[in-house]
Amino acid sequence: MPRRARPTERHRAPDRKFGNTTLQQFNNNVMRNGKRSTAEAIVYGALTLAETSTRKPGIDVFETALKNASPLIEVKPRRVGGATYQVPVEIRADRRTSLAMRWLIQAARKRPGKSMAERLAGELMDAMNNTGGAVRRKEETHKMAEANKAFSHYKW
Repeated sequence: MPRRARPTERHRAPDRKFGNTTLQQFNNNVMRNGKRSTAEAIVYGALTLAETSTRKPGIDVFETALKNASPLIEVKPRRVGGATYQVPVEIRADRRTSLAMRWLIQAARKRPGKSMAERLAGELMDAMNNTGGAVRRKEETHKMAEANKAFSHYKW
């Protein structure tokens, strides 16, 4: 039993353009050094670029990419009798989305390209088509969990 109470879920304000709370969280993850207007310009620019090339609404591209990059299961180390096992566990919904956002942003930052908006748009379109760095990372996580399925009885 934990000694302190579980933190309560905080209310998140929606973003300015689409009124979407998930997109606002994504904006906050893209933001560096408190530069919100720069982060919003990057994200909204990426959504408009994705919108023009896929001919679908930018928010739909974002939500599909986020859904495709979200992992369902991960491994956590569990120490049993001197040995450490990688035990596969299911991921909570809030952690699932935050991991997907983090992976999308990291993959976009590693991509070659001119501006961050172009790189992010490319990564979002790749994730929408089930390719790209974030989706590859999700598949690696699932593969690792599948390989360690034998240790699933060590769940706590």
